[in-house]
Amino acid sequence: MTLSAIVPATNAPPTLASCVKAIRAAHEPPEELIVVEEGGGPADARNRGAGRASGDVLVFVDADVLVHDDAFARIRRAFDDDPSLGALFGSYDDRPADPGAVSAFRNLLHHHVHQEGAGRATTFWAGLGAVRRERFAAVGGFDAERYLVPSVEDIDLGTRLTAAGCRIELDPSIQGTHLKAWSLYGMVASDFWDRGVPWVELVLRHGTGSSALNLGWRHRLSAVASLVAVGSLLRGRFRRTVVALGVLVALNRSFYALLARRRGRLQAAAGVGLHVLHHVVGALSVPVAIVEHLRGRDRHDG
Repeated sequence: MTLSAIVPATNAPPTLASCVKAIRAAHEPPEELIVVEEGGGPADARNRGAGRASGDVLVFVDADVLVHDDAFARIRRAFDDDPSLGALFGSYDDRPADPGAVSAFRNLLHHHVHQEGAGRATTFWAGLGAVRRERFAAVGGFDAERYLVPSVEDIDLGTRLTAAGCRIELDPSIQGTHLKAWSLYGMVASDFWDRGVPWVELVLRHGTGSSALNLGWRHRLSAVASLVAVGSLLRGRFRRTVVALGVLVALNRSFYALLARRRGRLQAAAGVGLHVLHHVVGALSVPVAIVEHLRGRDRHDG
């Protein structure tokens, strides 16, 4: 079983050298490392890298991720042991590099969701994810025409792989350290334009719902609690606000406990407010996505 690691680096990321160093220093490193610095965005860059690759398995690694030493050994063993496995992805670890409260919230939330979502998946994650080369080619790779900037191109790929009968597994023991420093504005913009709107459009386009990862029942109930909390606060109904926040904390107590263990109680408390904002922005993206979907369908029909 041979591996080809593909790193999209179209925006000259300052973390690229560290990313490449970690890949090369890993135990059982990939037989091939392809860094793609040209292209119209990460989806296009990954497709270009896949086109050059000769390995049996394509391993996509974002340029701001430091793979753990055992990541490639775990990936290699998983595909060697199970010929029916089509794709596999892992998780950020619980020690994000940036010390800021927003970065801690965002990266640890990702870690927590992926740790709880272990097993069969209907999605894909290209931050540290692997797919058999023939499976990737069979579905046409990433949709580089639709996704010109970092967005939900990996989720879209996972949806199409699943529809084609490909089995995808989430193995949270395959980890990497995320080096990205998140700002509050960057988080809100990403939640709305890069994730929320295109994710809802993707669900509408494929005509199927999902309860996987960020669309699970706890996430949906948390979104409702967040909306109730904000709505009640704006109406001056403080008791209802407290109750709604209590529901949110109860639903996500294991995540806030993780924040407290890794970053302290103050950042855990800040995490509650950031979680409310995260859910509210996601909810606000739904009507915009519906309008965009209908406009796109009208253009197609016309």
